[in-house]
Amino acid sequence: MLDFYTYKEIKQQPRMWVKACEQILDRKEEIASFVHKYLDRDYTVVLTGAGTSAYIGDALVPALFGTLFRSARSIATTDILTSPEDYFDSSSKVLLVSFARSGNSPESVGAVRAVEKTAGSVAHIFITCNALGQLALMQGDNILTLLLPPETNDLSLAMTSSYSTMLIACALIAHIDNIEEQQDHIAVLAGAVESAMEKYESDIRGIAGMGFKRAVFLGSGPLKGVAEESRLKLQELTDGSVMCAFDSFLGFRHGPKAVVNGDTLIVYLLSDKPAVQRYELDLIRQIKSLGYEMGSILVSQHRPAGDCDSSLCIEIGLPAAMPECYSCVSYIFVAQMLGMFKSLDFGLSPDSPSISGNISRVVEGVTVYN
Repeated sequence: MLDFYTYKEIKQQPRMWVKACEQILDRKEEIASFVHKYLDRDYTVVLTGAGTSAYIGDALVPALFGTLFRSARSIATTDILTSPEDYFDSSSKVLLVSFARSGNSPESVGAVRAVEKTAGSVAHIFITCNALGQLALMQGDNILTLLLPPETNDLSLAMTSSYSTMLIACALIAHIDNIEEQQDHIAVLAGAVESAMEKYESDIRGIAGMGFKRAVFLGSGPLKGVAEESRLKLQELTDGSVMCAFDSFLGFRHGPKAVVNGDTLIVYLLSDKPAVQRYELDLIRQIKSLGYEMGSILVSQHRPAGDCDSSLCIEIGLPAAMPECYSCVSYIFVAQMLGMFKSLDFGLSPDSPSISGNISRVVEGVTVYN
């Protein structure tokens, strides 16, 4: 086992998901009462956070259609803080779901205050990993705080188990009325991802040893949001030495494909929906025929028919009945491990890869103006 917080925090994720599910199940009545108090009065759910925490909402919005949070919006705290009036006014009724590993970043508290000042009525769900953070210490009748297992308060610079466990926690809250049924899904998810991490760890390390200088992550629907976070993981863990991009499969054709050259690794996060997968496989075949990229990783729940014409094919193997709000997070370990091993390949410490101090575990230098 590698002696880095990053490694341990990546590997602990399946256990954290099970723990979080147990926590939410134990508080079912309290959570359900709070959520319905506001949703039954037509409050709009807004998912918010900064950086990785914002990307949780970007992945979840399309995945939560059909749940209590079916009409949720994703708005980053960094957008809310600068221009709250672009999103809220005195007629707005908002259930603000804030994701925060530490709960101490300037935007976390600043965005809460900005929404309270701008919207007509606000209630809060704080999903956080730090019991001593400013968000966790806030109290009020309009606040529900979900403090996740302390292990999820990642000590590494990069958010790994905090990201995935906050995402799972929100998805479970959106299913709070039938949370008992979700427990089986989380158990299956945890088992599949734990097995996949074990099976493909050495292969991912081998890919990290390739000399790529660019990487592109592609996904459709919720997996576009996961691709967004994947892009950040590899880029920040390599201190920007690998420049990364993300997009949807179809969106990538419209100009962004110009980034692909002989130094590029492409990571395809393949949908398990046959109707979606048709479009994705078309693009994969087109890019392969041009021969521009250095290599590729194909990540899927079930390997498509035919040969896997990629440098590495990762099959996670979740059942088709698994809701997308859970299955989408099963893909993230690939980028997390890739970033960690690429960091080591560059001679960096995955726990603190920023040599210049350009990025830090908790964002610094932001002045919040009233």
